[in-house]
Amino acid sequence: MLKCKRKKNEMIRNYFYLIVGLLCILFAVTHTLNGTTTTLALLDNVEIENNAKVAFTYVWHIIGIENFVFGIALLIMAFRKNQLKVKFAAWLIIFILVMRWIVITFFTLSNNNGDLKQLIPDTIAIFVVIILLLLGTRVKEKISKE
Repeated sequence: MLKCKRKKNEMIRNYFYLIVGLLCILFAVTHTLNGTTTTLALLDNVEIENNAKVAFTYVWHIIGIENFVFGIALLIMAFRKNQLKVKFAAWLIIFILVMRWIVITFFTLSNNNGDLKQLIPDTIAIFVVIILLLLGTRVKEKISKE
């Protein structure tokens, strides 16, 4: 009988990156589904120029695909043998997420009469991902005994 044996180089090297990768893919799917069923559907009922509708739609989908790309990159990073080589990518994603949160916060507070309740879901999601990524950057290399 053949036994299925995992090779050492196929092991998960960073569970934090794995979890964040899966979360980012989930966020991509939910962001896109939420947009197509609610937010973007509202554009058909509003009198605005077609170019504005198109711009809003593709910007919405850019955010979804950006989350998806982050997720795929992080899944790949989770399996990389040399974690030092992927640490820069993790820091870059952290920086992008912090900038995203700043933009979301600024525009929400300046255009929504300072309603902080609307920021809670995005803030929680972004900061959970950032914290997990920061923990992932602290994972030490395991020295293999071969």
